[in-house]
Amino acid sequence: MMNTDFLNRLVNQANAFFSNVMEGMFGPGVQEPVLGRVTWVDVGMIVCLLIIFILIHACTAGLLRWKTRQLRSDAEPATWRVQLFVLLRKPLFFAIWLYGLYFALTLLRVRLAPEANAVQLALDRLLDVGVFCLLCWLFVRFTRVLETRLGEWAAKSESKLDDALVPLLAKVARVAVPVIAVILALPVLGLPAAYSGLISKASSLLIIGCIAWALVQAAKSLEEFILGKYDLNVADNLQARKVYTQVKVISKTVYFIIGVFTVASALMMFEEVRRVGTSILASAGVLGVIIGFAAQKTIANLFAGFQLAMTQPIRLDDVVIVESEWGRIEEITLTYVVVHIWDERRLVVPLSYFIEKPFQNWTRVSANLLGSVFFWTDYTLPVGELRRAVKQVVESCEDWDKRYWNLQVTDTSERTMQVRVLATAADSGKAWNLRCEIREKVIEMIQSKYPQSLPKIRGDLGGAGGQGNARPHLESRAE
Repeated sequence: MMNTDFLNRLVNQANAFFSNVMEGMFGPGVQEPVLGRVTWVDVGMIVCLLIIFILIHACTAGLLRWKTRQLRSDAEPATWRVQLFVLLRKPLFFAIWLYGLYFALTLLRVRLAPEANAVQLALDRLLDVGVFCLLCWLFVRFTRVLETRLGEWAAKSESKLDDALVPLLAKVARVAVPVIAVILALPVLGLPAAYSGLISKASSLLIIGCIAWALVQAAKSLEEFILGKYDLNVADNLQARKVYTQVKVISKTVYFIIGVFTVASALMMFEEVRRVGTSILASAGVLGVIIGFAAQKTIANLFAGFQLAMTQPIRLDDVVIVESEWGRIEEITLTYVVVHIWDERRLVVPLSYFIEKPFQNWTRVSANLLGSVFFWTDYTLPVGELRRAVKQVVESCEDWDKRYWNLQVTDTSERTMQVRVLATAADSGKAWNLRCEIREKVIEMIQSKYPQSLPKIRGDLGGAGGQGNARPHLESRAE
């Protein structure tokens, strides 16, 4: 904000100078009024002032164009420098005409209403707002140059870390730079002292929000960088599932902690909330006991989440049997686990369940499984021929991983014998399909080649003394 008396003296001295010059060129008629108190001398001063700013504009534009062409003509042009000159062009033109219009309007104000300080105060406020907008605009445009420079630096580096770091810095710059611009530009507005407390709190809240957002983006970038090294879609994804489980649980915990500290920091900016916090701390003992009893399940699940992340009895995409349901671990949160059941249902289980109760994990060490198929057949079935036939069946199955297969007679009864076929598969889904395929093909083979060997009940018809009219007698044979 410029001093009003200084502006009045400056305009009067300029008016006296222009009066002498114009009277010498055009005669005393230049002192005649044109509009109110505005004379031809004043019009000449405004025209000269506008011409001066037009020349400044033209010279600035010419200098920027010349410098840009010079940089682009270099053998190895610095892209970021070219972009810097391009981005500075419009803000510079805006600044030139902002001050040009301010001085022109000030000149008119002095000639029309020399004692109207309120009008000058309004012009000063408009100038402050213009400078504020200019600084914010300049800082926002500067972030583009910063992103270009960081991109060039990352392209020359062989490290993969900068591929995650550069986008993070670019995101943070897009938010942090405008925030810094607003904070630095607020004093330019010259707001009354009554609003200083409000401005201070608003600036602090803005900084807290910006820091929290930057921390969340940093956690997300780190999560993406770590998980980008692993692929869950490969056949042997045990290590990937370990890392995914740990990173997902820890990242959600970090987001929760950031949120809690952000809200707490924001609330502590207000004196009323701080008094309430002091009162609560005074009775922290009783309150802690009450909260401990009320939230013991939640706290237990939270600690169970850390235990699961570290010890990993389950991992994302693990195949489990929970509550007699077969499914895969789909999601692990801070309090519960979602199991995707085979028939598209979802089973939601508290985290503490996997610490306190037994369950089956089919992929704890490896996704490989040994599938079993049982058959009940008659004693007349030739086991050797059946083994050769089953070998052909297993070797023709696409889901068999070629590690192992076997056929054994595992049990007998007074009527039938039990035959078990074992075969390995790469994962539980393939093991299920392999078992079904073996079962179907072996049954079909027995039906077509050895129908007499299907399970049966033997009967013996005969009578005492070989008499034909003897009553039929039915009995079961063990051998």
